[in-house]
Amino acid sequence: MTTLVIGANGQIGRQLCALAHDAGLAIRAMVRDPDQVAWFEARGIPAVVADLEGDFAHALEGCDELVFTAGSGPHTGPDKTLLIDLHGAMRAVDLAAERGLRRFVMVSALRAEDPQAAPEKLRPYMAAKRAADAYLAASPVPRVILKPGRLTDAPASGRVATSLAEAGGDNTVSRANVARVLCHLLQARELVDRDIHLLDGERPIAEALN
Repeated sequence: MTTLVIGANGQIGRQLCALAHDAGLAIRAMVRDPDQVAWFEARGIPAVVADLEGDFAHALEGCDELVFTAGSGPHTGPDKTLLIDLHGAMRAVDLAAERGLRRFVMVSALRAEDPQAAPEKLRPYMAAKRAADAYLAASPVPRVILKPGRLTDAPASGRVATSLAEAGGDNTVSRANVARVLCHLLQARELVDRDIHLLDGERPIAEALN
């Protein structure tokens, strides 16, 4: 069972790949720049160079499931949001369906359910995420859509909440906790066809998700 991580060189992606590798899971990191390969290979993590804006079908060869944690980033315009966060995600869903992947884990966003509720500059991103989530949910591919709150660089606590009410209204979650949750999902293969809101909280990850 091999999992392709699209967006592996991002802040969440790197942490996920390291955690999954340490847990003995078969991971393949998809990166856009050949210079990014060395970080993964130094840690014994196989990496493949592919671009969401180009041909990336080869990256899925031999993979059984996919984690999509790619993003256009905060310093790009709406054009990259459309090409990566929306069209790139949709193309990944199409490839997963064509190849009969057993699961697609999408890293979305809490406010994607209501883009108008997000800060104005984030609304195109949230709208793209909402559309990509809907496209995945309508596909035949078994899915988990993870919807983290506002991301922080706090250390991993290993404790989360799955609703704003449970989190006491705090809409934040650390990238480190998101990576830990993703690693748990890769080991909990029975979890499919679920949308999961994710915030920092008080429950252990396994308890909150299972």
